[in-house]
Amino acid sequence: MIEIFKSAMIGQFHAALSMLQAAVEQCPEEHWHGLVGAQPFSHVAYHTLFYTDFYLTPDEASYRRPSLHREEYQVFGGTKLPPDQEPISDSPIPREVIVQYIGFCRQKVNARIAAETEETLAGPPGFPWYKIPRAEFYVNSVRHIQHHAAHMSLYLRRVAGIEIRWVQTG
Repeated sequence: MIEIFKSAMIGQFHAALSMLQAAVEQCPEEHWHGLVGAQPFSHVAYHTLFYTDFYLTPDEASYRRPSLHREEYQVFGGTKLPPDQEPISDSPIPREVIVQYIGFCRQKVNARIAAETEETLAGPPGFPWYKIPRAEFYVNSVRHIQHHAAHMSLYLRRVAGIEIRWVQTG
């Protein structure tokens, strides 16, 4: 049963990342920094990938930022950082960086989910602010990707008439 769960989780992570990638790749240059809600399109993509990467780590202490990381770009404006600093988001993030980060996250999904056991999936997620088992935590992470991919897709449909196709599984 665990192999079915792991296969399903990998497939759903990849499907969500595929939809995010389609939005990133199909976004016209003139809309790359357009506002999706209150945040630039490119910033929403980066935020989504940062937290995908972060939460695919066993715990906060184990997280190692990739070379493409931009300090504090994972946080949206309005969110305070200690000690009451504003997040930085004034420098545009190039599309190539986002596409590269998607590839990085895909590899991390495969490795991390493959390493899980029944015990680790039933245990805590490694982040004390989440009070759910790791298996449910992964579902939550897929929902986070899909949430932002949906916002980005709706933005593209509204401003450019571009429809991002549904991906059933990866």
